[in-house]
Amino acid sequence: MSNPLFGVVLHAVGGVSASTCYLPFQKVKKWSWNSYWLIQATFAWLVFPLLIGYLTIPDLWQVFAESPTLVLLNAVLLGGVYGFGGMAFGYAIGYIGFSLAYTISIGLSAVLGTIVPLLIHGTLEEHFSRSGGGIVLFGMILSMVGCFFCGWAGRKKERDLKERMNYDASAFNLKSGLMLAIFAGVLSAIFGISLEIGAPVTEVARQHGAGQFEGNANLLLSTSGAFVTNFIWFIIVGFRQKTIKELITVKMLGKRVWLQNLFLSILTGGLWYFQFFFYGMGHVGMGNFKFASWAIHMSMLIFFSYMVGIIMKEWKEVNKNTYSTLIVGLLILVISFVVISYGGVIGSEV
Repeated sequence: MSNPLFGVVLHAVGGVSASTCYLPFQKVKKWSWNSYWLIQATFAWLVFPLLIGYLTIPDLWQVFAESPTLVLLNAVLLGGVYGFGGMAFGYAIGYIGFSLAYTISIGLSAVLGTIVPLLIHGTLEEHFSRSGGGIVLFGMILSMVGCFFCGWAGRKKERDLKERMNYDASAFNLKSGLMLAIFAGVLSAIFGISLEIGAPVTEVARQHGAGQFEGNANLLLSTSGAFVTNFIWFIIVGFRQKTIKELITVKMLGKRVWLQNLFLSILTGGLWYFQFFFYGMGHVGMGNFKFASWAIHMSMLIFFSYMVGIIMKEWKEVNKNTYSTLIVGLLILVISFVVISYGGVIGSEV
């Protein structure tokens, strides 16, 4: 079951899925963000996790029945907290684009997702004082430096776009996007913590023969919490802004457009879910290198989200100096994730 090389490949597949999950929204017609998000959240955080969990975890409900009640509750609650981060991340993309939002959010998530589990287990001092600890710490410092360069590039981008009178820069808002991306990054790490809290459930799933799919059990708990948060929020917003009628009145758009929007929203939810489906299998495949899984997964998101940014030509209107600043920031971040992963591997072998 343990194969670190194959584990890295699975993390890469998850990275591709996560980095492309918001692209279908570009083709959604005459639906508000509220309607789109409500549908994708329902499938990303409830329908797909429940369906795949049922298909891959033998005796799924019995697994939950045999798991500690406090573990189940805490995993769901932390998933609910993360739900606000998912919303913030979606809005951040609208303000500062794919590449910058992913870089900042995931950079923070990689650092916090490494530190906080150690705090939970009370092994922070022990880890950083043992072999590999200094390397991980150095990688975290590099990550913060990379985030600084990316933020600097964002400021340059805002200036460049405003200087081009024929370019609509009204949608680019660095201040709001930066705050939302940071908020999303912190809560993204909380999702990782939710998975860590729910780890005892995977042990029960393993005993029931789940094998490499054992992670789908605690994933369902975390995503269920995220679903509840998003469902309540966007139902309220939908009624207040009177956008809920977009979902229930097919004649407003026509059957073809309505079905197309529904399919694209479901596709988004599927792409989001499958990033963690592959993360779970990749985590199992890493064997003794499991400690490095979160950082490796985050580095994959950075790399592929930047590729998405290039494809979508988000930075084509900026000057060379701005583009170079972004490249430097991204390179530092990628290096930092490699350093964190390397330090984690060394530490896990001790």
